[in-house]
Amino acid sequence: MKNYILNSLFAFVLTFNISLYAQDSEEEAVEVATVEALLMLVKEGKTKEQTENAAREAKFMAEKNNQANILAAEKRELARQEKIADQLEAEYKKNEEILRVKEEAYQKELGSLVELFGHLQSSAGEAAVQFSGSLTSAEYGLERVAFLNDLTAKMSETTELPTIREIEGLWYELQREMVASGQVVSFDTTVVDLDGESTSCNVTRVGLFNAVCDGKYLEYVSSGEYAFLPRQPAGRYTKTAKNIGNAEVGEQVRFGVDPTGPTGGSLLANLIQTPSLAERAQQGREVGYAIITVGLIGIGIAFWKLWSLFVLGKAVRAQAGSKTLDVRNPLGRVLKVGEENFKKDIDTLELKLAEAIMAERPSIERGIGAVRIISVVAPLAGLLGTVTGMIVTFQMITLYGTGDPKLMAGGISQALVTTVLGLLVAIPTTLLHSFTASSAKGIISVLEEQSTGILAERAETS
Repeated sequence: MKNYILNSLFAFVLTFNISLYAQDSEEEAVEVATVEALLMLVKEGKTKEQTENAAREAKFMAEKNNQANILAAEKRELARQEKIADQLEAEYKKNEEILRVKEEAYQKELGSLVELFGHLQSSAGEAAVQFSGSLTSAEYGLERVAFLNDLTAKMSETTELPTIREIEGLWYELQREMVASGQVVSFDTTVVDLDGESTSCNVTRVGLFNAVCDGKYLEYVSSGEYAFLPRQPAGRYTKTAKNIGNAEVGEQVRFGVDPTGPTGGSLLANLIQTPSLAERAQQGREVGYAIITVGLIGIGIAFWKLWSLFVLGKAVRAQAGSKTLDVRNPLGRVLKVGEENFKKDIDTLELKLAEAIMAERPSIERGIGAVRIISVVAPLAGLLGTVTGMIVTFQMITLYGTGDPKLMAGGISQALVTTVLGLLVAIPTTLLHSFTASSAKGIISVLEEQSTGILAERAETS
C-alpha cells in the first residue's frame, strides 16, 4: 500500500512536470525532481524549525526574570500614583468646602445687588440692540455699542463685577439717547448715495424719527452711515424736508415725521412703496394706454370746441347788437340772406332763412359728436380692461394656485385700473360734451331768434 501511494505521487509529479524550489540560508534555490528529494527537503525544514523554536524558548527563559522585575516596578509605580490620587482627592474635597463657604459669604455680601446687576445687564443688552440701529449712531459713533456689548459680556460672568465708571457710562448713554429723541440738530457727515459712493452732506436729524439731507429722506445703515432712500416719498413730503433743512434756529416749520421706527418705520416704507399716478396708469397695460389716449383726444377736442364756441358766440352777440352786417360770423351770414330775400314772399323768406341756419349748424356742432362718442366708449373700454384683467388673474390661479397673492396682483390691478381710467375719461368728457352742446345750442338759438324776428318784420310790412 505504501509503495502504491509513493508510485502514485511520483506519477502525479511527472505528469504535471512540477518543479519545487527550496531556499536555504544563502538564498539559493534547489530543484526537487524526485520523491526522495522532497522527503529530504521536508525533513531538513522540520529540523530547522525545531532549532528556531528551541532558540526562542531559550530567549524567553532568559528574559523571564527581567519581565518579573519590570512587573514589580510597575506595581510599585501604581501604588505611588494611587497614594497621590488619594491625597489630591482629599485636597479637592477640602478646597470644595472652602469654595462653598466663600460663595455663601459672597452671596451674603452681595445681597440685593444681584437684582440690580441683573437689571443693569438687561438694560445694557437692550440698549446695545437699540443703539445699533438708531439714527444717532451716525452722529455718536459705534463705540457705545461696543462698550455696551463688553459690559453685557462682563456682567454675564459671576467672577467680575462692573465698576462705578461702567455703570455711569451706561447711565450716560441712556440719558444721551433720551435727550437726542427730542432734538432737531444738523451736522456734517458722510452719506451713501444710490451709486454706493460716500459723499459729505449736512444732515438734519429730527429726534429719533427721521433724518434728511438736501430735501431727501435718509435711512441708517449698519456701517455707521446714512444712506439715501432708494425711492423718495411724494413731493409734498420732500418739500417739507427742504424747509426743515433750511430753517433757522427757533423757526417753526412743518415736517412729515414717521414715529413708527428710528430707521424709517413702516409708515415711511409703505409711503415710498405706494405707486405714483404714472405707475398706476402703467398697471392698466395696453387697454389703459388706449383709454388714456382716447381720453386726451376727447378732452382736447372738447376744450378746442369750447374755445371756438366762445369766440363764435362773442361774435354772434356782437353782430346781434350791430346794424352793420359782418359775414364772418354765422349770424351775419343769416341776416345777409334775410336782407337779400326780404322782398320775396314770406314763405320763400322763411325757407331761405331755414336753409341758411341749416348750413351754419354743421360748422357750429362740428366735434361735439366725437366728444359724446368718447364719453360713451371710455367706460366700455374700462369694462374691457376689467374683463381682461380677470382673465389674467384666473389664468394665474389655474397655473400656480392661490398660494401667492402677488401672482394675481397684476391681473387684479389691470382690472381695477382700467375701470378707474374709463370712469376718469367718461366723467369729464360727459361734462364737456354737455357744455359744448349747450354752447352750440345757444348760438343756434340766437340764429333762430334773429330769423324769426326777420319773418315777423316781413309779415308786418306785407
